This record gives sequence, structure tokens and C-alpha cells, in this order.
Amino acid sequence: MKRIALAIALFFSINYFVMSQPQAKKEKETLVLIQTDMGDITLKLYNETPLHRNNFVKLVKDGYYNGSIFHRIIKEFMIQGGGGATGSQDPGYTIPAEFIQKHYHKKGALAAARMGDQVNPKKESSGSQFYIVHGRIFPAEQLTALGQRSGKTFTEEQIEVYSTIGGSPHLDGDYTVFGEVVSGLDVIDRIAAVPTGQADRPVTEIKMKMKILE
Repeated sequence: MKRIALAIALFFSINYFVMSQPQAKKEKETLVLIQTDMGDITLKLYNETPLHRNNFVKLVKDGYYNGSIFHRIIKEFMIQGGGGATGSQDPGYTIPAEFIQKHYHKKGALAAARMGDQVNPKKESSGSQFYIVHGRIFPAEQLTALGQRSGKTFTEEQIEVYSTIGGSPHLDGDYTVFGEVVSGLDVIDRIAAVPTGQADRPVTEIKMKMKILE
């Protein structure tokens, strides 16, 4: 009987100690401001993709993106940048893929561009080039058909978002999503609507500057 009482007392002591400890603080998410002539965009970088987050932060702090352009724009798909003033610049390294199912290609998603599967079977990301999803609405039946063709599985949340907010679901699981737009989706709409020419390049250059928001 004494052993039972001692065990119960020990259980409550441990439980009280655990409950009385301050909860671990959630790691703060990094915010990045992209400034363009068409307006400002604020990005949130995901902590679950630390390789991409840390690389992006380093490039921003180094001023790598300042003077870069959005060199490839496809309305209802995405706007792509990070290739310097010409659109073809690259730092000369890749980043291992970081696929997280809960981070997908909804409208406003920030993802890493990369070379195709034939030369890049591990789906490693470009060291600097990124894109922001513009996307379009996909009714649930279209997502079902897409899943059957591609073998992709969409969660209930993804189906809800893709059928209401929109995105580019066919990219899920193939390109690393490492952040999202938290302010400036209207700027994405404006940039996505500009006239483009050869290779989906904007007729008029859209330059950017970036900085970390402390």
C-alpha cells in the first residue's frame, strides 16, 4: 500500500514539475521584404526547411538579389526571379530538396526553381532562383483527375485551398516550398499580368530589392 501511495505521489510531483516549466518558445519565423516598382511583397520563410531558409537569408543579407529582375512570368502559374540582372545568374551550387507535405503550392507560395529531372534526379534546388505561385482555381474534380494521372495525393486542406484560393498543385512534391507571401498578393497579381515576350520574359523589366525585417 505504501508503495502505491509513493508511486502516486511521485507521479503527481513529476506532472507538477513538467506543467510548471515555461513552454518552449516557438522558433521565430523570418520575414523578408521584396520591394518593386509595382509594390512591396512580404514573405515568411518556413523553419521546417532550414537549408533553403538559411541560404535565402544569407543571399538577402549579402545584397545578392538587389537589382535582380523577375525574368520569367506566366499568368495563372508563377513569377520567377533570383537570376540576377539577366535572369541567368546562379551562385554555382544547389540545395538538397526539403519536401514538407504541409507546405504546398497554394497561391503566394515561395518555392525554389531547379533544373529538370533528367539532369537533376534528386530534385535539388537552384542556389538562388525562386518563384512565387500565382496559380488558378482547381475544382475538386480536376484535382481528383490530376491525382489519378500523376499519382499525387491531396489532403482535404489542399483540396479546399486549391479549389477556393488556387495555386499550382501539379508542382507539389517536385519543387521545395520554403515560404509564403503574408502581404502583397495583389502585387503578385499585378506582376503576373504584365506583357511578356520571348521565354516568358516581361517586356518591361521588373527589378527588386530585398531586406530582412527584424
